[in-house]
Amino acid sequence: MDWTASLGAALSTATPVLLIDDLRLAAGEFALVDGVSLSVRPGEILALVGESGCGKSLTALSILGLLPNAVRRTSGRIVLDGQDLGAMDEAALRAVRGRLASFIFQEPVASLNPLMRVGEQVSEALRIHHGLAADAARTAALEMLARVGIPEAALRARQFPFELSGGMCQRVMIASALICRPRLLIADEPTTALDVTIQAQILELIKTLRQEVGSAVVLITHDMGVVAEMADAVAVMYGGRVVEQGEVVDVFTRPAHPYTRLLLETVPRLDGEPGRVLPTIEGRVPSPGEWPPGCRFASRCPDAMARCTERPPLETLDPGDASHRVACWVTGPRTRQSVGVVQ
Repeated sequence: MDWTASLGAALSTATPVLLIDDLRLAAGEFALVDGVSLSVRPGEILALVGESGCGKSLTALSILGLLPNAVRRTSGRIVLDGQDLGAMDEAALRAVRGRLASFIFQEPVASLNPLMRVGEQVSEALRIHHGLAADAARTAALEMLARVGIPEAALRARQFPFELSGGMCQRVMIASALICRPRLLIADEPTTALDVTIQAQILELIKTLRQEVGSAVVLITHDMGVVAEMADAVAVMYGGRVVEQGEVVDVFTRPAHPYTRLLLETVPRLDGEPGRVLPTIEGRVPSPGEWPPGCRFASRCPDAMARCTERPPLETLDPGDASHRVACWVTGPRTRQSVGVVQ
């Protein structure tokens, strides 16, 4: 049995590495993430997609307690490898970060220590979490720097982040995240600022990690092509909620939510008509203070109807496929009867 088939069989019965249940985040009086529930099993890659401001990065940051000071978790559980992260203090979370779970941040230059040589930053997790001697940790760090596409790894390891390009810093951060072979890898736009060749190399490295170690991956991206190539499952977020989720093949071939459909329509196609103007999604994502009481996509939705002023539940679309769920009155399982257009 090949790797893909083995993975599919394992995922059907495996206990999730990560379980998020009814997560709610707020800043002051405003909700930012509203009732998100997700799970990722060993070896599975879950993609979180949606426009900027939909709550993807905040959801990911909450997993390891890395939220900005102004943001707080108001309810919900986050369980990693059977451990309730929400019940941990900061010292316990530090023992988890880098060992059981690692984070590839969206802004590498701001995330690296400017006063620490990059080789030391990559090897640090091995010394702290696994007790490796300095020489052994340095050797492992050089190997990992080379694996993420950094030329002259020994030279670069002696340099500081400000001596490297933004793309090089991104690769250093990816090396730091992968060095301990974590059970969970959270990657927020991991290939930003990288050229196409290095992007493919990094994505292949993430695939290799999940194959060798069985790591679960949460991948945040705007690139639907990357989702199609990399992910097993996808959750589409809008206005702090999950509006559709399921296996990638199901969501991409049978998008049920109008927002998902429009996102896919905006992707350039190699077989598209030359000179054709790409479709766009009119309007913008509402800020938390502007969220309407019902479907938050209603004001931009071409299919909106009167009932969209009520909040649609996230429900199984087809009784024969429990994994594909959608929150929509128009295309969801409860009703498809239009009773008027929302103005």
